[in-house]
Amino acid sequence: MKLATWNINSVRLRIGLVAKFLKSEAPDVLCLQETKVINDLFPSEAFKKLGYVHQAINGQKGYHGVAIVSRLPFVKTGAQGFCGKDDSRHMGVTFENGIELHDFYVPAGGDIPDPRANEKFAHKLAFLGEMATMFGKRRGKKSARTILVGDLNVAPLEHDVWSHKQLLDVVSHTPVETNLLGEVKSAFDWTDVTREFIPHDQKIYSWWSYRAQDWEESNRGRRLDHIWVGQGLKGAVTSQEIHRKVRGWQQPSDHVPVVATIAD
Repeated sequence: MKLATWNINSVRLRIGLVAKFLKSEAPDVLCLQETKVINDLFPSEAFKKLGYVHQAINGQKGYHGVAIVSRLPFVKTGAQGFCGKDDSRHMGVTFENGIELHDFYVPAGGDIPDPRANEKFAHKLAFLGEMATMFGKRRGKKSARTILVGDLNVAPLEHDVWSHKQLLDVVSHTPVETNLLGEVKSAFDWTDVTREFIPHDQKIYSWWSYRAQDWEESNRGRRLDHIWVGQGLKGAVTSQEIHRKVRGWQQPSDHVPVVATIAD
């Protein structure tokens, strides 16, 4: 199974870029975040023409939204809500081979890293806490073949950001966020696929701000997009790649695809 995850930042606006990527890389499964479209207006036919006839969509007008499109059939689909809100931030599917896949779009959290002063940041912390609880309840199933992907909006490690010291007080890399993401990770004993292949002392990013005049020259990125596997798939991942070049395409998302290949 070749699996890709990508915060597309409006799937209808960038369907041409998605098609270009799918034709070039041909993943079996593509997980999208921030699709920004209700289910009825999701570009289903465009994906079907590309061979991705199996689709699990959890959309929302103008905001958020996640979707899984696949060449492989699902035997089960379902979305879970978080924090008592109606925003569309999760989709789960199970494939015929028994692999269970969860696609997440964690709240960005705004600009002020104080939950008392910033409701968006409080929401993000609560969301991560509920993720940890969700998978903590499933610890007895941690040997199952399970995958978690998505824009988790946290760069957890020192070299997941361009400057650890300068970003310690910046949302996405604050200690409270990285600690909470660590709790999510340990709750199900997940393995971070990217860092299984790229040493922890090597900088690697999947997001570059639109605010940068020259994102490539400044290279002030963060690794916000992740693929994790449970213990049932540990050792089954044969490759991973962060497709940095996609950030240089015309009218790109600020995120790039992350891809992993898993031996079935």
